[in-house]
Amino acid sequence: MRRWCYITMAAIVGLAPAAAADRGQLASFFRAVQMDDPGTVQKMLAGGTVLANAVDPISGETALILALREGSARVTNVLLSQPTLDLEQKAPNGNTALMMAAFKHNKPAVVALLAKGAIVNRPGWTALHFSAASGDDDITKTLIDHHAYIDAEAPAKFTPLMIAAREGHESTVQLLLDEGADASLKNTESLTAGQIAQRADKPRIAATIAAHLARPR
Repeated sequence: MRRWCYITMAAIVGLAPAAAADRGQLASFFRAVQMDDPGTVQKMLAGGTVLANAVDPISGETALILALREGSARVTNVLLSQPTLDLEQKAPNGNTALMMAAFKHNKPAVVALLAKGAIVNRPGWTALHFSAASGDDDITKTLIDHHAYIDAEAPAKFTPLMIAAREGHESTVQLLLDEGADASLKNTESLTAGQIAQRADKPRIAATIAAHLARPR
């Protein structure tokens, strides 16, 4: 029994480094993520020095979200290959990896995340809001094709159409309208997407939305 206890304790001690990296190791790991150094990231993950879902002590972001924000494509691929990776782990501001990829015009990452089962629809902010905010029509269409709810309500009841209108993305506004976005919806200030466009000094977008609403149904 005593010998079994020693063996068990030795095994636990041997696994300890995989459970928690020290600050220096985390700093090295997240520096490699930012610098798009896949070799270092792969080595530290494979050796159990750092876990795939480790959080940057400075930004509070996961390695995957940080890699997407920094445009570290090779590190992103390494992280996506990790079987224990949590795709839905959030940054302190509530962003998910799919939201970040959508905002950063990273279609390959969006496609990879969707293929791995990343959640498209969730309460509050969604990836579709982020692609609308960045005016990325290709990613917006991809998300809609993956059943993104087109009239999803972010805080203050902002829909993706309202976001695109406010940011001045004419083609994205047209795409959302063509895909069935409801231009009559109002936010918590009782403003429609067209009124939001007017307030944001985007008269052409306001006119596009008005013309859409004037069509016979």
